[in-house]
Amino acid sequence: MSVTILKGTIVSAPALGKLEITENGYLVARDGRIEGVYPVLPEQYAGAFVEDFGADLILQTFADLHLHAPQYPMLGTGMDLPLLDWLNTYAFPTEARFADTDYARTVYRQLSRELIAHGTTRVCMFSSLHTKATLILMEELERAGVTGYVGKVNMDRNGLPGVLEETTEASMRDTLRWLDRCQDTCRIHPILTPRFTPSCTDKLMEFLGRLAAERGLPVQSHLSENRAEIQWVRELHPDCEQYWETYAKYGLWNDRTLMAHCVWSDEWERQAMKNAGVTVVHCPDSNLNLCSGTAPVRTMLTGGVRVALGSDIAGGDHLDMFDVTAAAIRASKIRRMTDPAVPAPLTVAETWYLATSAGAEWFGEQPGFAPGNALHAMVLSDSALPHGKSLTPAQRLERAVYRRQPNALRAVYSAGRKVFEAPTD
Repeated sequence: MSVTILKGTIVSAPALGKLEITENGYLVARDGRIEGVYPVLPEQYAGAFVEDFGADLILQTFADLHLHAPQYPMLGTGMDLPLLDWLNTYAFPTEARFADTDYARTVYRQLSRELIAHGTTRVCMFSSLHTKATLILMEELERAGVTGYVGKVNMDRNGLPGVLEETTEASMRDTLRWLDRCQDTCRIHPILTPRFTPSCTDKLMEFLGRLAAERGLPVQSHLSENRAEIQWVRELHPDCEQYWETYAKYGLWNDRTLMAHCVWSDEWERQAMKNAGVTVVHCPDSNLNLCSGTAPVRTMLTGGVRVALGSDIAGGDHLDMFDVTAAAIRASKIRRMTDPAVPAPLTVAETWYLATSAGAEWFGEQPGFAPGNALHAMVLSDSALPHGKSLTPAQRLERAVYRRQPNALRAVYSAGRKVFEAPTD
């Protein structure tokens, strides 16, 4: 039996819009699972080693539920085009480089380490269409201490001819080969990944739907991100009145489905998401960078739709989920400013829940630092920042969302293990 005890200012998000705060508290985990948060250390742990972080914030780690790993090298570039042109001009040529396994190893090792160093311990991630590179990505994430899901991308039409494309038969064959070979990782699992409807033929979508049902696999893709994309889908699937139906008719629409963006989802599409239990992954940076729009997150939440956050690199230009959290708040304010009829913008507490607990719930855990959850925690120091007045823990969290001192993260714990520790002077 192993016991981990962290002492500090403990802040978690047990419900949307609510923060649970224990100052000078103890977060206790046994064998990697949380026992509880206590204002006073229970007697049974007397004499156990305590990692005392003083007044530092002990927070839940982030869950980034939508990002494109092979686009990591182009992070912060190519922001001058709308979505469909951006894919052909920037994203597809960048992804094509991952046919080179040495290049994939170098890039994915750096990406995995950076995720942990920013406090992201759970992911749902797109790879490229390359099987070997996808397996390398899974290995490097696991080695760094990241948990979650990775998908080999399927795209058998409308790629970039001669640069990034695959046949239907190759896509199906390589997907099966990938699934057979990714059984060696214990914390990174496979997720089926049709890139989006325009990238996949009916035959491929039928195959993925059968595979999802036969093997009980989750699904991730894109939905209603861009108006031109939506019109394109209508032309490809005239039998479907709405975009979401192009996934539902193939069995790719259920409570283990993640759909990124949903910027232009109307009431009917939102109701379909609620009915099926589909989770929307809001990607505010990407939506603004590619001029797609600003998703109606408040309306989704009020309507009972599940929502989590994603960095969506490299459409999004920030891998750090602190920045993505701030971007989600700003995006909701943009909706409010441009349309006074839109409900109130998101608060820090609400958006912190979306960045942490909402993603953890998709992984089957309870919100906040709930007993029984795997220990996913980060320790953040803000002692080097100037203090105009004494701040409450909630105010300190708010400031952390928008501003952090250099080397703010002192430690990161993922699935019960310490996977990052800041170097000491």
